[in-house]
Amino acid sequence: MALDRPIRIGTRDSQLALWQATTVQSKLEALGYQTELVPVKSQGDLNLNEPLYEMGITGIFTKTLDVALVKGTIDIAVHSSKDVPTQMPKGMIQAAILERASHKDILVYKSDFNPDEAMTVATGSLRRKSQWLNMYAHHEIVDIRGNVNTRLAKLQSHKNWNAAIFARAGLERIGILAQLKTGYGFEYSDLDSFIPAPAQGAMMIAAMEKETAVVDAVRQLNHEPTQWCVDIERQFLRALEGGCTAPIGALAQLHGDEIHFTGCLLSIDGKERIEVTSTVAVDRIKDDVDFAFAKAQSQYILDHNGHELMKEIKSQLN
Repeated sequence: MALDRPIRIGTRDSQLALWQATTVQSKLEALGYQTELVPVKSQGDLNLNEPLYEMGITGIFTKTLDVALVKGTIDIAVHSSKDVPTQMPKGMIQAAILERASHKDILVYKSDFNPDEAMTVATGSLRRKSQWLNMYAHHEIVDIRGNVNTRLAKLQSHKNWNAAIFARAGLERIGILAQLKTGYGFEYSDLDSFIPAPAQGAMMIAAMEKETAVVDAVRQLNHEPTQWCVDIERQFLRALEGGCTAPIGALAQLHGDEIHFTGCLLSIDGKERIEVTSTVAVDRIKDDVDFAFAKAQSQYILDHNGHELMKEIKSQLN
């Protein structure tokens, strides 16, 4: 069924979210579709005073768009895939995953940063907090919220803060990475030892399954190799029942005709870390409709004290 109207693209109204939405918009228009942007504010954007993991809401950055999608006021929602809950609302589907940008976390730091000394590092992510404390237990972690520009300004204004952790892809997409030194006076380095959030660096387009014309249009943007990897990471997360806030990392990468996977679960204080690595043939993943590979990796974590650790994490967050 052909579309005889513009595709309404729902997005958060931050600079990064709008970049993502306009990227999708330009790709759809290049295919000959008409589009319209519909920006909205999420609860995660409105409440900047409370750490995400203390707000107790899964998918805090996607709920407002989910409601708009279900009500039919938008046709598609553009998200950072890592923000999307693994259990989507009834009738809503992952219509496309775009080609992944960098999956890496980076440390943005001031000139006085010395990891051997007592330092204060800012992040609103429980996963980043746990992985950092796993390496530097003597550092203090403080919460930081807001869009990329807001967080950089906070790092600059807090004299006792030494560094903050960001997703490299976000800074690259809005052109800030190249300006960190000249515009802010910061240095930065990749955190190569960090395992990213599941689906970090990839953009997802959600749609209602019943809107077949919209789904058919959007599916033309799907990047299959990225989708294979993101699906593995998200199913690993779902099987651990971590939601979006538990200290869980996952990364699947395509190497030739194989996918290499690494996943981890950490205690909140970073003292305990359970990690799994495995390899699977791409041909097996194409036929793995029940996500047996991803579930096997999560089961390894659970069987190696993961069950007990997840109970401890949930009790600390409740």
